[in-house]
Amino acid sequence: MKTIMADRRLLAFYTVARLLSFTKAAESLHMTQPAITFQIRQLEEYFNTRLFDRTHSRITLTEVGEQVYKYTKKILELYTRMEDTVKEITGEISGILMIGASSTIAEYLLPVLLGDFKLKYPEIHIQLSVSNISGIVSMIENNEIDFGLVEGPVANKSLAVELCRMDQLVAIVPWGHPLTEYDEVLVQQLMDYPYISREKGSGTREVIIEYFNQADLSFHDLNIVMELGSIEAIKGAVASGMGVSILSRAAIQKDLQLGMVKELNLNPPLERPFSFVYQKQKFRLQAIEKLLKFLHNYCGVYTEDWEMEKDNLSVEDES
Repeated sequence: MKTIMADRRLLAFYTVARLLSFTKAAESLHMTQPAITFQIRQLEEYFNTRLFDRTHSRITLTEVGEQVYKYTKKILELYTRMEDTVKEITGEISGILMIGASSTIAEYLLPVLLGDFKLKYPEIHIQLSVSNISGIVSMIENNEIDFGLVEGPVANKSLAVELCRMDQLVAIVPWGHPLTEYDEVLVQQLMDYPYISREKGSGTREVIIEYFNQADLSFHDLNIVMELGSIEAIKGAVASGMGVSILSRAAIQKDLQLGMVKELNLNPPLERPFSFVYQKQKFRLQAIEKLLKFLHNYCGVYTEDWEMEKDNLSVEDES
């Protein structure tokens, strides 16, 4: 009887088959490409057949490769379940979590949350990728991250989307601006002033475009003088008097305290969801479950100042 092959070969094969790229698989597993190729060659020698059809431009699974992929996925899930069961019994929770977040969440919400999580679970290592909403969704679809946290709606119906909390967006203007005499502004009033926008593909930008459409206005009729990919850059440009903008209330708390800009409520109000996004059928590591449960403790609280309220939140694990 043949001996069972080492799971490293299976992991290498599974990653190549999932990404259909030796280069991407090597990056994902933090291995060299020759090492990946060696693992695949050993597996093909073990089965005495090719698992991939290779051309100059692409690779595809052979008929045998398709079957091996199907069983490998189940085997690796069982390995993971076995390890999680042992760790749960022994009280050890560890692993590497790859998560993605859009910029507002990554810059203004996650640092405090992940810091607290790391104190509770020091053996869990988190790798965070920051991108706009389309980038996060793409990484989830390609299994490059375990789950994402995004601002705004997700159009892909094949992904699971779970609401975390609602986020309120507001207008910001520099002090001395004609609108500073108001606490609330009609969206039509913003059309009269230079506007500083997020870049194309930004979740914030997409939500604002839809907001203008619902008001029978065109976002493109704004006097857009800048398109910036950084929230900090937008706030700086507004504070220096270069224009007005619309941003998440969560992103401007320190700027309000320092008197850098003035916040104006929008009429009608503008809200968008902060959501968790992940693949519906993907088996989740115990470490992922712990992080999701931890984040839910925060998501249950809606507050205008996340930083001020965090010390009052209970982060006790519910398990």
